[in-house]
Amino acid sequence: MQSDNINPPSLKALIPFLVFLGLFLGTGIILTYQGVEFAFYQLPVSIAIIPAIFVALYLGKETIDKKIGQFIKGAGHENIITMCMIYLLAGAFASVAKATGSVDASVQLGLALFPAYLLLPGLFIVSAFIATAMGTSMGTIAAIAPIALGFVETADVNPALIAGVIISGAIFGDNLSIISDTTIAATRSQGAQMKDKFKTNFKFAVPAAVICLVIFTFLGESIDYQTSSDIQFIGLIPYLLILTLALLGVNVFVVLTVGIITAALIGYISSGYELLAFVSDINSGFSNMQDIFILSLFIGGLSALVKHQGGLAALTRKIEATTRSISKNNNKKAAGVGIGMLAFFTNFFTANNTVSIIVTGDTAKELATDAELTPAQSASLLDIFACISQGLIPYGAQALLLGATMKISPVDVVTYSFYPMVLFIVVLLMFNKATK
Repeated sequence: MQSDNINPPSLKALIPFLVFLGLFLGTGIILTYQGVEFAFYQLPVSIAIIPAIFVALYLGKETIDKKIGQFIKGAGHENIITMCMIYLLAGAFASVAKATGSVDASVQLGLALFPAYLLLPGLFIVSAFIATAMGTSMGTIAAIAPIALGFVETADVNPALIAGVIISGAIFGDNLSIISDTTIAATRSQGAQMKDKFKTNFKFAVPAAVICLVIFTFLGESIDYQTSSDIQFIGLIPYLLILTLALLGVNVFVVLTVGIITAALIGYISSGYELLAFVSDINSGFSNMQDIFILSLFIGGLSALVKHQGGLAALTRKIEATTRSISKNNNKKAAGVGIGMLAFFTNFFTANNTVSIIVTGDTAKELATDAELTPAQSASLLDIFACISQGLIPYGAQALLLGATMKISPVDVVTYSFYPMVLFIVVLLMFNKATK
C-alpha cells in the first residue's frame, strides 16, 4: 500500500494490533476457563478489531479527517477489494456446489478410493484437491467440515485430529492453488509469473505433504464409515472444469463464475435444481463470507494506519537487522529468512494471510531485489510463510470455522495442524540448501 507521507519507524504504532489480539485472545481464554461454549466466538473477530482501529486513530498525528481517509484508502485498496470479491465468489461456488451435490460427489469418490484405515490420509487428499481447485481454504473447510462431523458423530475418532487433517489439506491446496487469492497477491506484489511461482512452491509443498500423509497414516485407526454406492460422477465436472481453466491461466473471476454456472446447470440436469434455489444459495454463500469480508476491510484499513504511523517499517527494520546479523555471509539466505519472518509475523498480527502478503509485498520485493532472489522465490516465500502462520493461529478464520463446526476449541484444531509445522521445517532446510 503506497503512501505519500509515512512517519518514521515506530514500534509504538504496532500497539493497535496488540490491542486487537489481546481483546480477542484474552476474551476467548477467559471464557474458555469459565466453561463457556464456543468461547472464541463470543467476541467476533470483526468486532474485536474495532477498538484497535480507534486506538490507531488516536495514535496518529494527522487530523482525524486525514486519518480516516488513510483508513478508507487502505480498506479500499485494489488488492483488498479483489480479495473480498474472490471471497464472495468462492463462497457462492461452495454453496452452489454443495447444494447441487458436487461436494458430496467429490468427497464420496475420494473416500471410496481409500480403505477405512487410510481415512485420515484420504481426508487430507480430498481437502487438498478441493482447495487446489477452488483456491480457498475457507471454502474447502466450509464444504468438508460438515461431512467430517458425521464421522465424529458416528465413530470413535478424535474430532481435533479430524479437524487438523482438514485444515492441513486446505492450507496445502490454498497455498499451491493457481487461483488462490494468496497466490494472486504474492505474484502481483513481486512481479512474478504464476507458473514460476507454482513451480517454486511445488518443490516445498509436495515433500511436506508427503511427510504429512505418512504422519496421518500412522496416527489413523480403522474407522467405520459408509460411502454411497451410487456416486454421481457428473458432480465432479465443476471442480475439474475450474481446475483446468485455472491451469490454462483464465482470470480467477471468470473461473469461479463459470464454476458457479456449471454447478447450477449440472444440478438442474441431475435433480431439477431451480432458479430460486440457485439465487438463494448464492446469497447464502455471500452471507457465509460476511465476517471475513468485513474483517478484511477493517484489517486493510488498520494496516494502512499502522503503516502510515511507521509500525510496519519498524517491524521490517527489526526483522531485516536480525536476519542480516544471523546470516552475515549469505545475503540470499538472510533475505529469504527475512521475507519469511516478515510474512509470518505480519500474519500473526493481522490473522489474514492475503492481507499480510499485501501489506508486506513492497518490503519483500526490496529485500529480494537487494539479495538477487527471483520474483518467483520471493512470491513463494511470502505465500508459504503467511499460510504457515495462518494455519497455526487459533484466531484465524480457518481454525475458528473448524472449531465451530466440529464443536471443539480452535486451539485444539491448530494443535493437530501438522502440515504448516512440517512445511516450516521443510522450507527452512531446503531453502538453506539452495542458497549455500
